[in-house]
Amino acid sequence: MTVVDGEEFSDLLSSLLDVSQRATPGELPDLVRDTTRKLGLLDAVIYLADLQQMRLTPLAGVRAGVPAPGAVGGEAAGLAVDGTLAGWAYRTGATELASGSELVMWVPLVDGAERIGVLRLIAPAMDATTLEQCQSLAALVAKVVMSKAGFSDMLLRSIRTQPMTLQAEMAWAFMPPRTIGTRSVTSSAVLEPAYEIGGDAFDHSLTARSLHVTVVDAMGHDLASGLCAAVALAGCRSTRRSGGDLTDITATVDEALNEWLPERLLTAIFADLDVETGDLSWVNCGHPAPLLIRRHHVVADALRRDAQLPLGINPHHAPRVPNVIHHAQLEPGDRILIHTDGVTEARSDTGEQFGEERLIDTVVRATAAGEAAPEALRRLVRGILDHHHGHLRDDATILLAEWHPRSEQTADSAA
Repeated sequence: MTVVDGEEFSDLLSSLLDVSQRATPGELPDLVRDTTRKLGLLDAVIYLADLQQMRLTPLAGVRAGVPAPGAVGGEAAGLAVDGTLAGWAYRTGATELASGSELVMWVPLVDGAERIGVLRLIAPAMDATTLEQCQSLAALVAKVVMSKAGFSDMLLRSIRTQPMTLQAEMAWAFMPPRTIGTRSVTSSAVLEPAYEIGGDAFDHSLTARSLHVTVVDAMGHDLASGLCAAVALAGCRSTRRSGGDLTDITATVDEALNEWLPERLLTAIFADLDVETGDLSWVNCGHPAPLLIRRHHVVADALRRDAQLPLGINPHHAPRVPNVIHHAQLEPGDRILIHTDGVTEARSDTGEQFGEERLIDTVVRATAAGEAAPEALRRLVRGILDHHHGHLRDDATILLAEWHPRSEQTADSAA
């Protein structure tokens, strides 16, 4: 069954976009519900994933009779990402249908490469056109939600399950979306403990030809540690946006730390990937070596090089020895995993470390199962938290970048 014709559907989406630009975040659920009913659907509820990607919570509306968070379906705390149909749609990026007295659709909410939740729709019937219209509606809703997320305390509160420390608040304010990507490359990252992070941070950025990634680990776990990581991200961005290379970035960050945060240091990896050729360049400043995952196996020591000194270790402002830029040639489908030592050194109550072997095994299993990078990392960080009974003593950051060029692009590079 076709809900509305194509022209009417386009007009409804245009109207929703226009009105939502002037609406408060609290009005979005009501606007989306009104639009879906004009489309001939019965109901719509926006669910957003929490910061740790453990639960999906319905976004509250301001109009009387619209469910408050947790009120939908009798789930006081939302729906679990693991073990529910809604969670399956979120994890896989595929629309899921449930038949019963009503036809319920769970449509993923994805902004670019960043998954943010699901849209629950109830329809009287379903055909290919209706399904396509529901997916187009979800794509618009995701973009509208993200357009307001940066300045809405309401939306931020809706994805938090506990208070956040001052240093964590500062760190998250500096970091980009967890996942970015194009048809050629994807980069995804996770951090724990999400509400208490102190000195870890990540960054990734795309240009027409390259992907830049950064992972830093500042000494300590206090506000100064968070400031140290923030300075590193700012120095990295300022330098690369001015045309500087990896060596320039390390020099800028090192100088800033020595001048403004003496006696504070951090380890870091700064890397560039040429998305056309697969050439990987990186600088390692006292950090654990990146891992290369190829055809569902870790290539032993493929990216292991002698690490140079951490940044900020030069309080007397002596000229820093220029960092060595390392190079490696990737193959299509290769994944690069960069982590902080809080991942492998996380200990259980009995003192057992999570360890690099377990890290590798978890990522390889996810890769072999065909999981996308964001879901592979979500499952990995859940394993780390389970190993540590839900609470880490140190920050743990993991970034996974995958080069997946189109076949014609690869052929052009080879030529």
